[in-house]
Amino acid sequence: MTYIQEQDQELEACIFEAGTGKKHEKTSLLLYRDTLTVVLLNRFPYANGHLLLAPSRHVGEINDLLPEESAALFDMIRESVAILRKNKNPDGFNVGLNLGAVAGAGHPHHLHFHVVPRWNGDHNFMTVLAEVRTIPEHIENTFEQLLPDFQKLLDKKVQTP
Repeated sequence: MTYIQEQDQELEACIFEAGTGKKHEKTSLLLYRDTLTVVLLNRFPYANGHLLLAPSRHVGEINDLLPEESAALFDMIRESVAILRKNKNPDGFNVGLNLGAVAGAGHPHHLHFHVVPRWNGDHNFMTVLAEVRTIPEHIENTFEQLLPDFQKLLDKKVQTP
């Protein structure tokens, strides 16, 4: 699995700007992009379907978001939860935002939300005790499963004036 082997490599470009000009792209795990938001599968997920949602614009501070970006991000969180519920049938979700490197932000210059599906009895203890992540599905399979619903969402937004 390439994404595991590449874990230690430093990414030079901002991951949220990969695939700019495209609405989706498998190589960068880009599921969705419009003028205000971008959705990626997390390359180093804590669970199947772990998504990263960010403003399309490169912005690192929550107070620097424009009102329409804030609204679009929250709407995309709602839509992403619905898509994950439909496709992965989780029992719950962790939704969060880390601001700044000291708070755990892996990309502190481009703020982003994590949407992590959770299941009863999932791997809580594995990451804490052994720094191991148990992902029972290849990330490319997850991408293929989620992409059609994100494409439909984008098509619906394009058709709505």
